[in-house]
Amino acid sequence: MNDFGFLEPARLLLLAVPGALIFAYAVLAAQRRRYALRFTSVEMLERVAPDRPGWRRHVTALALVLAVSIITLAFAKPVVAGEVEESTKLVVLAIDTSISMEAEDVSPSRVDAARDAAIAFLDSVPEGVAVGVVAFDGRARELIAPTSRLGAVRGVIESTINADTLGEGTAIGEAVYLGVSALSSGQVSSPTDEPLSPGTIVLMSDGDTTMGRPNDEAASAARAAGIPVHTIAFGTDAGTIQDPWGGGAIPVPVNEAALEQLAHQTKGRALTAQTADQLADVYEELGRSVTVETEEVEVADLFAGAGLAILVLAGVGSLRWSGRLP
Repeated sequence: MNDFGFLEPARLLLLAVPGALIFAYAVLAAQRRRYALRFTSVEMLERVAPDRPGWRRHVTALALVLAVSIITLAFAKPVVAGEVEESTKLVVLAIDTSISMEAEDVSPSRVDAARDAAIAFLDSVPEGVAVGVVAFDGRARELIAPTSRLGAVRGVIESTINADTLGEGTAIGEAVYLGVSALSSGQVSSPTDEPLSPGTIVLMSDGDTTMGRPNDEAASAARAAGIPVHTIAFGTDAGTIQDPWGGGAIPVPVNEAALEQLAHQTKGRALTAQTADQLADVYEELGRSVTVETEEVEVADLFAGAGLAILVLAGVGSLRWSGRLP
């Protein structure tokens, strides 16, 4: 959503009223001035009424119009984008375990850095967040269902995300589908055993979909379920792996565009990391933000209060300078 807007934008048409008041005031002021100059001796007027309101009369009038304008804005129900932190939230970490994660362009290797960063992510999420893990190469598999018992999640990541578990192919779409299923099932292990609503998928990959359902279909499923997919494009374009058939080095560049499109389609964030430290920072940032959602916060009271304050000041000024209300 935009940072600022109105719940009742049609009511902004009423701003024509203060606009008309300004125009009418200007016309009457010009007529009054021409009449005074035509029928009044300026020297006599200076002796009879040396302390005329002059410009102060215009200030109070303009303040009155400003107050009416601000109150009209309040009537249109202005809103701003506000962040609201939820007490509980679900997160599925989807981690690429394809062969390309053997690349050592990231020290010590992409897969080792991914494992360490995912573990550090668990330390950054607020208390009460339930985290699940999905690994994907040529197929997607749920390593652990979302649970607030993060020690169990840590153990699964430590034991299963390593060079020995890497496989051929990359099924990003299938990983998204599995993450959506895990978040939508409502079967979440938590100390209170209360069902938690769908949350967020954080997907880290270094490649593009080569197997399974395409990203576009998976994005549609996530969007329909109201689940954003935050993507992390991990690695560099200089990454290579050794051909198992002895053919030399095989380039494994990162497809940032595909991951960015997936995030955009699901209203998630598209992030990149080219080093282990950058990946850790990205995970930490996401860990702090996964329980924060943006909603519209109405601020009509602030506008109405400001308009009322200006209206009072206009009245006080008018009484002080001319002995009457504007």
